[in-house]
Amino acid sequence: MPQKYLVTSALPYANGPFHIGHIAGAYLSADIYVRWLRLCNEDVVFVCGSDEHGAAITIQAKREGKTPRELIDLYHEQLKQGAARLGISFDIYHRTSDPIHHQTSQDFFKVLYDKGVFVEKVSEQLYDETAQMFLADRYVKGTCPKCGHDAAYGDQCEKCGSSLDPLDLINPVSTLSGSTPILRQTKHWYLPLGNYTEWVSQWIDEQQNTESWKKQVYKQCQSWIEQGLRDRAITRDLDWGVPVPLPDAEGKVLYVWMDAPIGYISATKALLPDTWQDYWQNPDTKLVHFIGKDNIVFHCLIFPIMLHAHGNFVLPTNVPANQFLNLEGEKLSTSRNYAVWLLDYLNDFPDMEDVLRYTLTAIMPETKDSDFSWKDLQTRNNSELVAILGNLVNRVIVLLNKNFEGKIPDVLPDPRAIIEDAAFELRQYQKALHQNINGYIHRYEFRNALQEILNVARVANKFLTDTEPWKLIKTNPDQAGAVLTICAEIIAYFAVYLEPFLPFSANKLRHWLLLSNEDIVAIKNNAFTMETGRRILNTNEYLFRKIEDAEIAPYIAQLEAKRQTMLDAQKTVAEATTETQTVATHTPVKEAITYDDFAKLDIRTATIIAAERVPKADKLLKLTIDLGFEQRTVVSGIAEHYTPESIVGQRVLLLANLAPRKLRGIESNGMILMAGDGKTLQFVSPEGEIENGNVVS
Repeated sequence: MPQKYLVTSALPYANGPFHIGHIAGAYLSADIYVRWLRLCNEDVVFVCGSDEHGAAITIQAKREGKTPRELIDLYHEQLKQGAARLGISFDIYHRTSDPIHHQTSQDFFKVLYDKGVFVEKVSEQLYDETAQMFLADRYVKGTCPKCGHDAAYGDQCEKCGSSLDPLDLINPVSTLSGSTPILRQTKHWYLPLGNYTEWVSQWIDEQQNTESWKKQVYKQCQSWIEQGLRDRAITRDLDWGVPVPLPDAEGKVLYVWMDAPIGYISATKALLPDTWQDYWQNPDTKLVHFIGKDNIVFHCLIFPIMLHAHGNFVLPTNVPANQFLNLEGEKLSTSRNYAVWLLDYLNDFPDMEDVLRYTLTAIMPETKDSDFSWKDLQTRNNSELVAILGNLVNRVIVLLNKNFEGKIPDVLPDPRAIIEDAAFELRQYQKALHQNINGYIHRYEFRNALQEILNVARVANKFLTDTEPWKLIKTNPDQAGAVLTICAEIIAYFAVYLEPFLPFSANKLRHWLLLSNEDIVAIKNNAFTMETGRRILNTNEYLFRKIEDAEIAPYIAQLEAKRQTMLDAQKTVAEATTETQTVATHTPVKEAITYDDFAKLDIRTATIIAAERVPKADKLLKLTIDLGFEQRTVVSGIAEHYTPESIVGQRVLLLANLAPRKLRGIESNGMILMAGDGKTLQFVSPEGEIENGNVVS
């Protein structure tokens, strides 16, 4: 019997379209996973939808001079269209403004309320006297208490990723009026997360042991729990959202991060009104959430606690959160329009959806942040898709049509016997293809899974080049036919196994090779052979085409112009700040050293893989550093600037040959390089994909 899977991708805010960072974070990986499961005949439901509530929606609506409804209707369609055009194969792309979602969320709330789960509190909250409203979430900005970032929102700091409450902010300012808010009393309902600390800690440990959660996900969860889980308000004073279903809650809505994950349930209800329980309330269902790292706390702690408290739903099996994708060395920024927008790419590069899918899969930020560049996309397309995969397909189809009338030749007794020695390595790769890809997919290693296919293509190309069937046809037609038969068979396997990654290209191959459903089943069972006389279409179409420098030059120039604008703005701010400071504020340059002094320093690239607070030390964090060849413990005085969970996965430079020193009883082996202005600290980080342990010179 097929395994039941319920797969979700994080609900994107309907306040703008998709950019490539979104796709690389939570959508492409989920689609690859789902397509593979379907290929393996598993029972899969794949749901997503627009998150259409919360302060972010109302703020963006004000900016664009629209009502919230007008805004979400516009961007819901753009999000839905962009995903569909890229081949993201949702079974349903729903929306949280739908009545079925409102009802589902309110019913969920009522169950928890009737069980006495919530704590009712009257507390002081930030209030804008000018706008005459309470300031929830993104209606207020201020300085992050964790990292010192001066533009943190009331729900989250986008710089360090910390989850915040508006009252946490230092020097808060209303984003509506620019005024300083006052404190005013209001009543809300809270989810007492701390009451579930023991349960959620044990549950996460069990999941890690049985399902091998990603290291950075597990560590971040541990860090949150060790800090102590606080009561979380699950209602807000807003006029946009799901109304709180209580008689004394007029003017209040459910906190968006309560109703948003319930959107997975309501989407399934909309898709399967009669059978949705077969997935959400079946203990055999595997529930997998695909998200970005900024959503870990909500999907690994808050939502599971909600589901557990309710009692009638399955809990997540795994939450394979990806890290962030950067753009040409800079952080993607919607507000500054520093992004590659999905619809723009699809419009500007028609019929090249798979090129973007391929590139984003190859650089997918599975365990650490990665970087997209236009030159890298061009190189991967030209050097890998065109030169390796496309070249193999084109040569085989052309040679079959030129020399064998577009049919698999009649080679007796068996083409594999004729050319057995030369084809041995290729045949071994072919036989292991399904097993190897399956292993990587179920470990959420999509980059490696895709590389497995490309490796086979490389071996096949070498086989074709070494045997030279275009020459053999003149002296030994049987051998030439055997070579082309074996290569055509490999391409048939690609037509199936490429489908999760490059579905548009896989469909082309299936058409060109005239593969039937029975053929596809045989391939999946490793029982397919190219029988004599099978016809191959004579197509003049290439599987992929080259991308020329001139095609990407305008996009590189655009990004460079935007980058320069951002730098100019930063410079202006810095100069304005400098004018208000005295010379004494700058740390004098230390006395000169020689090159020999510098050469004594052994500085290595590394990654923080775990972080925790040092007991009774407000400034210290205990870090576990991965140097590639070993792991080290380093004690660093950055606790006033960063939370432990926000820096797991951070790339750093480590002074590796600093003499060990004990701090608070912990031996520290090395020093993290930081830059600061006396108020904030920033990591000095290597750029690109350089491996841990490399020497900085």
